[in-house]
Amino acid sequence: MFVFVCAGCGAELTTSLSQVALPAHTHQKYGNGIQLPVLMEPGTFAVNPEPWGPPWRRWEEIHPDEAADRGVHAPVHALSDGAAGAIVIAPGDTRGTLLIPERRSGACCGLDGADGPNMACEACGLPVASRIDDCSLWQAVWLAPDAVRRLPVDGGESTPPLSWEELTVKGKGTPPFAPIATWGSRFGSDHFWSWSPQWEPAAGRALAHLLAASEGRPVTVPNGLVEEVFQRSLNALLPADPPARRAVLAGPGLPAPDTDADILLVPTHPQAGHAWTPAGRAYPVPLPFGVWLWLAFPESHLPVPASGAMPDGVVRDDPPAPRPHRLFRADAEAFRYTLARLPAVRDPWLREIFENLTQHVRSGLF
Repeated sequence: MFVFVCAGCGAELTTSLSQVALPAHTHQKYGNGIQLPVLMEPGTFAVNPEPWGPPWRRWEEIHPDEAADRGVHAPVHALSDGAAGAIVIAPGDTRGTLLIPERRSGACCGLDGADGPNMACEACGLPVASRIDDCSLWQAVWLAPDAVRRLPVDGGESTPPLSWEELTVKGKGTPPFAPIATWGSRFGSDHFWSWSPQWEPAAGRALAHLLAASEGRPVTVPNGLVEEVFQRSLNALLPADPPARRAVLAGPGLPAPDTDADILLVPTHPQAGHAWTPAGRAYPVPLPFGVWLWLAFPESHLPVPASGAMPDGVVRDDPPAPRPHRLFRADAEAFRYTLARLPAVRDPWLREIFENLTQHVRSGLF
């Protein structure tokens, strides 16, 4: 466990926190006028290893060698010149801070942090963090890495991360459908059911890896929800001529994949951040653990509410969540971000997909 303190005066700025992996949907912008919930679970923090936030430099100002050194292999709108290692926490885990009102930036319904840190240490006034709560953004507080220090608490001993086997028992799946809250109604907040905002960036990242693993050949995925999430995009972006490469789910609690599987959809550890490592030469495609767990071990619903006492083995008696009225679409920005950082994007056929992404978005593929 750790606390973060002000680098200027040493005042405590957070409650005790444990480190987890950076969520795949961290920098997602979802829809328009949407009220997204808090990004981080209470009592946790994650570190962004890449620079993020202002100041930004447009692609035209960056030498290709510098971009390659930073792991970016295709043109992007801009790269951050901010400090690497920003720490993200839940807003409720902050202590001893004050908002800086004049740093509201051009936000729509709240704060977006575009002007840099908008929270100061209450004790000494040093800008230490950025509060994010604007519409269509995940609510979070980003601690500036050069303005805070991390100190161990409770003896400095870290709780070891759960094993993969423990995760399959104790971990929580992320449902594919979720109620979405909106602003702007004359009658206050409104809701509608949609594909989960967490699934769309997870699929965007995984789709980039699937294309890189395809080597320009068609790819097939398992029937069911995996097919619904990925196959339409794969069919549209890859040629139809065989032979196809086969992608399957793999990971803890599942049977060993067939030896002829070319691509494995595997979980990422939610605490440690590393992907489950398969044996053999198949290409591993990472998925957030909660999304992978739902795909590998989907939770079932009863067709109608149960009456009386709950039968043995029944954990839910509510009807299934309403299905969205649209096809699944992977998040385009998560796809773009990931694909730009895969060396395979330098191949002409994959670079063409990358450069035509706007057209694919307009066609409804993303």
